[in-house]
Amino acid sequence: MHEAESPKLARLIEFAEVLSRLNDFQEILRLVAKKALSFIPAETALILMVNPQTRDTCKTFIREGREEDNRKYQSVQNQITGWIMRADRALLSADIKTDLRFPKVNWGSLAVKSVIGAPLRTESAIIGTLVLLNQTRGDAFSEDDLHDLEKIAVVAAPCLRNVQKIAAYFNSPVPEVVLLGKYAQAGLLGKSPKFVELLQAIEAAARCEVRVLLEGQTGTGKELVARAIHRFNTRSRHPFVAIDCGAIPSNLIESELFGHVKGAFTGATQDRKGLLAEANHGTLFLDEIANLPLDIQAKFMRVLEQNEVRPLGGNKTFPLDVRLISASSQPLQKLVEKGGFREDLYYRLHVYPIYIPALNERHVDIPLLAHHFLKTFARQQQKPVESFHAELLDYMKQRHWEGNVRQLENFVERLVTLAPPETKILDYAILSADLKKELRKARLVPEESPAALSLNERVNEYEAQLIRQALVANGGNQSQTAKQLKIPVQTLSYKIAKLGITKS
Repeated sequence: MHEAESPKLARLIEFAEVLSRLNDFQEILRLVAKKALSFIPAETALILMVNPQTRDTCKTFIREGREEDNRKYQSVQNQITGWIMRADRALLSADIKTDLRFPKVNWGSLAVKSVIGAPLRTESAIIGTLVLLNQTRGDAFSEDDLHDLEKIAVVAAPCLRNVQKIAAYFNSPVPEVVLLGKYAQAGLLGKSPKFVELLQAIEAAARCEVRVLLEGQTGTGKELVARAIHRFNTRSRHPFVAIDCGAIPSNLIESELFGHVKGAFTGATQDRKGLLAEANHGTLFLDEIANLPLDIQAKFMRVLEQNEVRPLGGNKTFPLDVRLISASSQPLQKLVEKGGFREDLYYRLHVYPIYIPALNERHVDIPLLAHHFLKTFARQQQKPVESFHAELLDYMKQRHWEGNVRQLENFVERLVTLAPPETKILDYAILSADLKKELRKARLVPEESPAALSLNERVNEYEAQLIRQALVANGGNQSQTAKQLKIPVQTLSYKIAKLGITKS
């Protein structure tokens, strides 16, 4: 066997093992798309499944490792799937827009160049396709890439072969109410589509024993997700141990992870268990694993390969049975490309990837989270605060939260702290000067001297507020906003220009 093939084969086997433990059709689709992007350098993964009974279709879009509902790829996916099904074979195209196999197709302004696609086949029938795209700036796919994609399709297809399960997927909704109630107990609150997708991934991860990699911005609640996976897993009776790899000095992290024996270094006056040993039979959560020094990454890689640990300065190894959940606020694959993270360790960690959406991707969840934090801090500070004024809640829903859920939590805590002892409703009046300034800048409340504004100015202010709120609610889509406000699109465009409304 070729040396380069051995790691790929091991990853394919590991991938097959993970798929065999899943019973959620949608989660299988998500994982197949994510895995394809980790195996082959590509920007977008598309999966199209065909219901054998009704010929209806199910589409999954993953762009740069994140799940999207992006309809602009629908035409590309349909055209390529049609060709694969007619030709009954895989497709490799260096430049799809000049490919003579698609002479009558108008690809429009879509930034797509190189394409590979493989059929998902069971019992000689094509039940779907797996397609990868690279934009104009991306490299063209190779024959090796196509062969790798075909192997992934071969591994994935058997998990999708049951016709009844596929048909059930098209007809049966996911039991969201049960899922939301279950994970609310673990502190995971929300109801947006992105949040429900996250819970489905967590639920699938909790049912199996594979290594999980959580990726998402700082403050999105990665440790909370890791604790939920542990809590609803069979290891829940054993320890959950968390370590922030970015908070421990590099000269101490080896001892923290692996432990040490007496005399291993100056100050080591007695044997000490490492966190790996502390988490034995349970779960070890490595937050910000990108900060792990490269030499420690090599030693950690050996622990994962051999399932044993040797304390610093010791000559004996001890068996280890630990489930590993790692997290990073930086995309690890990009760090691998830059040489900042070991490729072999990345593939060991990237068995079950889960993306944690930013708070700005789930604005509809903000009121639910804000009221949860309000109750928590009111109880802690022994204040009778019960709710937010509508102005304040509107502001929170439209604000850009760079620090995500953590920033929202700190914001609510600050509001409760500022509230006078008898306050029941948090409103504009209790805000500090800097928060009032920020709120006025958002143009959700009038200036402190409303009498200074003319009636016409105040009407314009209110009209701009309504339009801005509607634009935010519709993701900036002017056509949908005009429909909601029951005015022509041309009128909306005129008012946006007249009132000076800009994207924030």
